[in-house]
This record gives sequence, structure tokens and C-alpha cells, in this order.
Amino acid sequence: MRVSVIQMNQGSDKAANLDQARRLIEAAVESDRPGLVTLPETWTNLGGGRDSRRAAAEVLPPEGSGEAGGPAYEMLRGVARGHGIHVHGGSIIEDGGEKLFNTTVVFDPTGREIARYRKIHLFDITGPDGTGYRESALYGAGDRLVSFEAGGITFGCTICYDVRFAEEYLALRRLGAEAIFVPSNFTLQTGKDHWEVLLRARAIESQCWILAAASWGQYEERGAPRSVYGHSLVADPWGHVVAKVSDGTGWATARIDQAVTARVRRDMPVLEHRAARRVDLDSAAGRVDPEAAARPVAL
Repeated sequence: MRVSVIQMNQGSDKAANLDQARRLIEAAVESDRPGLVTLPETWTNLGGGRDSRRAAAEVLPPEGSGEAGGPAYEMLRGVARGHGIHVHGGSIIEDGGEKLFNTTVVFDPTGREIARYRKIHLFDITGPDGTGYRESALYGAGDRLVSFEAGGITFGCTICYDVRFAEEYLALRRLGAEAIFVPSNFTLQTGKDHWEVLLRARAIESQCWILAAASWGQYEERGAPRSVYGHSLVADPWGHVVAKVSDGTGWATARIDQAVTARVRRDMPVLEHRAARRVDLDSAAGRVDPEAAARPVAL
């Protein structure tokens, strides 16, 4: 299956963001003929503050109901049906009542929703420049792993900050994932140092393809400019970056080759080794002599 990762420069104007996403998807489909496209994190809104996020949020129809949703939900469904492709909707802002959710929805070529994932790990950090990010002040956290099948391939869902938690990717691998999505709004400061390193590490550890559509450029947050890194990419199960977008909006396309996945897993069966040598590491750490651990070791 050919997959295109779409890179956007969205802002706080939801209608303009929907138009940009539609145009980029249509250009990628016309140029590269992918069977699946994926968008960045919260591509319907970036910046503008709490009120702007609330205004962009959509109440999602019950899973499996086939009922109509909001403008972004229906745009994704229409693109999937219109082009006969799978659409992984990056993430949109879900109105969950008291809390919002950072939520992925996935549609098959008939426009049927086949997966929904809420971001588990919320971005509550202080950046290198002292800027604070408190996603949990507005968003609730998801509580379940999600995978789905498309074109004979099992895909796993994660979102942005999830990438720093390797155990989530290993859990998805155990669920059968062969490729894992990482739609993101990675900050410029963390992205330039950590983005590609983390994505390649998750690919190597899980032996899955990593499909990371990201936002690029500047946006405004409560009157102050902020920047996101972009550099959307596809990495193979060996950790090679096989397709990448540089600066600007655009897309990159790669073919998920299941023969590559099978070869990497056959030649280095780390999942089987984990199962055979599983150790309670917390308990093991408690059995270490602190004085012995502090002594230098000859290598």
C-alpha cells in the first residue's frame, strides 16, 4: 500500500484549514496515487487560544452509527469516499462536554468510520525557552489502544507526545501492528533535536513502519508567535527514513512493503526474545547492590 503523509501550515481559521487539507490531499492523490493519506495533529485548529479550540471542536457521532458529523468529520468522510482511499484524519478536536479530546478518526474507501483514537499522553511540559504547555488544562486523556486493518496491513494509532513513550508502541506491536501513525504538532525547539531521533527509535524498537504527518511553520497563541517543526516522514522497520517533507506545506509518499517488515522481524526477533526473557525490571532494580552499581565497570 502507498501512503502519503500530508504536511500543513494550519492556523485558527477552521474553514481555511479544511480547504488547505482538502487541496493538499487532492494534489497528493493526483500526483502519487496513494491508497491511504494521513494528516497532522489538530489540523482543524492551531493557535488562537482556548476559545478558538472550543469553537473548532466537533461532537462526534457514536462509533459505528454511520450518522453525520461536523464539517471536518464529513470532509474526511467525503474525501475517502470521493477518491476511494483510506483516510487517517490525523487528529481533530473532539467536543467531549466538560473536556475536549485530541482524537483520530479513520475512514475506509466507502466513507465508513473504522477507527477512533483519543490521545493518551498529554503534553504538559516546559520547553527549552521556558514556554509552558499544559494540554491537560483543556483536554482529557484517552484510555485505550486502537488498531485497524486496511489493505491487509494492521495499523496502530498514536498522536504526537505519545512518541516519547516506547511502551505504547511495543503494546501496539503486540496487538499486531505493522505500521503506526504519529500525527504531530512538534515544537520547533524540541523537533530540531528529538523529532527524527524519536521516530526512528520507535520504528527500530517496534519493527513497524512509522507514518508521521506534521504541522510546519508559525501560528499565533494568545498574541505570541509559536513555531512547529514539520519534517513529516515515513520510516521503515529498520529505522531508515524512506520519505520526507522538508520546510513548507506538501506531502511525501512511500510504499509499505510487508516483505521488508517480515525480513526485519525474522532476522532480529526481538518480540520473541522479550517474551522469552521477560523480567520485572522494577523488582530487578531492587535486587541491585547500590554500592556495586556505583563502582566503575571495565568494558
